[in-house]
Amino acid sequence: MADVTTIDLYEVTMAVSYLREGMSGPATFSLFVRDVPPERGFLVAAGLESALDHLSGLCVGPEDVDAFAHALHRPPSDLQLLLGMEFTGDMRAVPEGRIVPAGEPLLEVTEPLPMAQWAETSVLNQLSHQTTLASKSARRVLAAAGHPVVDFSLRRAHGTQSGFQAARLDALVGFAGTSTVAAATAVGIPAVGTMAHSFVEAFATEEGAFRAFGRCHPGPVTLLVDTYDTEEGVHVAARVLRDLDRGPGSAVRLGSGDLGALAVRARTILAEVGLPGVGIIASGGLDEYAVDDLGRSGAPIDTYAVGTHVGVSADAPFLDSAYKMVEYDGRPVMKLSSAKVTAPGPKQVFRCPGYADVIGLADEQPPDDGRPLLETVMRDGRRTGDRHTLDEGRTRFAADLRELPPTARRVREPNAPHATVSEKLSALTARVRRRIEEKTPAPAAQPPDAQRSASGPHRSVPT
Repeated sequence: MADVTTIDLYEVTMAVSYLREGMSGPATFSLFVRDVPPERGFLVAAGLESALDHLSGLCVGPEDVDAFAHALHRPPSDLQLLLGMEFTGDMRAVPEGRIVPAGEPLLEVTEPLPMAQWAETSVLNQLSHQTTLASKSARRVLAAAGHPVVDFSLRRAHGTQSGFQAARLDALVGFAGTSTVAAATAVGIPAVGTMAHSFVEAFATEEGAFRAFGRCHPGPVTLLVDTYDTEEGVHVAARVLRDLDRGPGSAVRLGSGDLGALAVRARTILAEVGLPGVGIIASGGLDEYAVDDLGRSGAPIDTYAVGTHVGVSADAPFLDSAYKMVEYDGRPVMKLSSAKVTAPGPKQVFRCPGYADVIGLADEQPPDDGRPLLETVMRDGRRTGDRHTLDEGRTRFAADLRELPPTARRVREPNAPHATVSEKLSALTARVRRRIEEKTPAPAAQPPDAQRSASGPHRSVPT
């Protein structure tokens, strides 16, 4: 069952107010990202499966009502209207793995207003966080230019759940493996791992550590060679691997220093002792820019192991995402506040060749060469089919990546595609704007002294 109390308090207070006012007509909310972060050329839709899991099991019980009453310092009887609330509506969404520009709805919920509003916390949390991580990881795969990339992010992730999600999303966009055992076993991702510097330090000598590790673990092994002197560590590792007959499939890992130069030297050392099949793994705070630089320099690195930067999307750890009502009880609605205007009405996105996406109304026919991106994933509060598998998401991502313009795939200074708006949506937006402006009184003119006062220092309350 979903943890119902993991929710923003204002969802609770609004739901109670709606129910008391008898406002339970159908409402449609749209989730979208206003813009891509700097140095991003695209977004990878992710988090839908987690959101569906949460909403499918959501039902407000007596203990939840008690918790909300305690938070609001009110008697539980005041909040009994919430008891038994559950998600019974419909959802259309972009499936996981699909590459999308900013500005397009990733998800739309249609449900009686109290629960449609209530869903905001869970869907916004899951899609924002996971789309952030998947979009960052995809850039790391592009930077590696065909070389395997593996996930080492769990130790520095923002919590173990986030680490699990990062490993799954990394696999979605093409990572070759993860060190997160839970994800490897639950999702079917290859498990990878080496050793820590502490393992080497625990033995009297580096060679003793390498031999002990090799004796314990049959088959190919990876030896961490930069605990002391990296070049000497490669010599020692080569000697141990040769003595134990562990060459092909084994590797040395470089985690610090000038990785490009050290990789060149390591490759020379390994070749000189007859171990050309031993791989070189690079790690140590690598983001996509460092991976791109190493690749362009011709560094003989076989695999990139990435952690902190990808696990938390260090340079862009959040998305400017929003969950806004676009229709209530058959009436299109929109927001007009400065720089955050929304478009009214339930929508559909039509993917046209060259990522020339068109945002239209949900009941529009697609352009001749367009196909709809939003699919019905819930009806009457239940999934419309089986869970989408990781392999299905990978297939979608790979297909979209092949079609993505090269300028959007660039690691540096990408050009992000932008969607256009259909004529019908533009016309509806204009009508709704006029309707709102006709009913909204113009602001009263202020005397000069009041204007000066209003422009001076003041405190504001965020909304």
